Amino acid sequence: MRVRWGQLVWFSLLVIAVLATVALTTKDVVNRITLGLDLRGGFEVLYEAKPHEKGQKITPQTLASAAEALRNRIDVLGVTEPDITIEGNNRIRVQLAGVKDKEKAREILGKPARLTFRDPTGKKVLLDGGDLKEGSASQDYDQSGRPAVMLELKNPQKFYDLTRKYVGQPMPIYLDDQQLDAPVINEPIPNGKAIITGNFTAESAKTLANLLNAGSLPVDLKEKQSYSVDASLGQDSLMKSLRAGLIALVMIFVFVIGYYRLPGLIAVVTLLAYSYLVLLTFSLLNVTLTLPGIAAYILGIGMAVDANIIMYERIKEEMRRGKSIPASVRSGSRRSFLTIFDANITTVLAAAVLFYFGTAGVKGFAVSLIVSIAVSFLTAVALARILMTLLLKANVLKSPALFGVKESEIGEL
Repeated sequence: MRVRWGQLVWFSLLVIAVLATVALTTKDVVNRITLGLDLRGGFEVLYEAKPHEKGQKITPQTLASAAEALRNRIDVLGVTEPDITIEGNNRIRVQLAGVKDKEKAREILGKPARLTFRDPTGKKVLLDGGDLKEGSASQDYDQSGRPAVMLELKNPQKFYDLTRKYVGQPMPIYLDDQQLDAPVINEPIPNGKAIITGNFTAESAKTLANLLNAGSLPVDLKEKQSYSVDASLGQDSLMKSLRAGLIALVMIFVFVIGYYRLPGLIAVVTLLAYSYLVLLTFSLLNVTLTLPGIAAYILGIGMAVDANIIMYERIKEEMRRGKSIPASVRSGSRRSFLTIFDANITTVLAAAVLFYFGTAGVKGFAVSLIVSIAVSFLTAVALARILMTLLLKANVLKSPALFGVKESEIGEL
């Protein structure tokens, strides 16, 4: 049979397109992936939520509100992509990649920041942080040029009544149990706007304003555990992981080409496509890549190779039974599909269980594994079949030796 050059050209164009895309865009894709704190360095802390007041219950809504308040506070630290997860019934895990000053992070995250305006004795609370207008606190300067905090009350009439009641007396302002100031009310304040003065620096006044805007935490947070990763250690872990992955890929390439010949070359193309598409998916979905995620990525490479091996071994078995190459490819591909599908679906189910019950690190592993399996199914099954079919239609697969099958083996089974 004559070689059909049109099919061969399509095969070549498809392979070139895959290789060119991988070679030209992989670097940009990798640079857009967000690295976790174990690769980038940073700070992680696990909090246990406890009732703020006697009789208070810790509900999922309470934990969600606390997580949102923490997220607002993290903005103070300049961390753009914090990872905050609620674990169990009363725990919140915060991961801050790139944070270097862990003590400052710990102070800002765990500080209750309950602002109260009290009567002249300091014992009776007249107003609290909940009476503040949302986002109204800001750093400013008083008439003497000293740093101060400006804020606005939600109910100007209520504030006016209180300031009128205590004219000529101090109205102490407390942050938690610490008195910030005790300004004397010279006259009733009608517009609800107040200013907190004290021994502030510009930075401390700005931090206080940010904390007030972030809102009071609805629960008390007790730190259960924490750890920090140095940026250089994270970089070292990343380089070692990449080196391990590269060595694994090279060894796999050598094995599949040496043992499966032409199908092995197709497997190399599909594995390159798989590696690229997984990284692209991580980038598009804003997946934070961690060391467990890299482990799942490399595990996915193994599963992709496994799918190729199952299909090619089926094809070789069909050839040994004496079938023609086209019939062997069609039959082997069809018979291997259910085996590959079953293997992948059971692994996805296991990953789903890990995601549901696991902690943040385990969930990252599970998500990476599910993405890797989905992509490997597309490349190892769909793309490999397309490439093999194009070669079949081009009439270039004429010898079993191209599949690593010796003439003496045919008819053995």
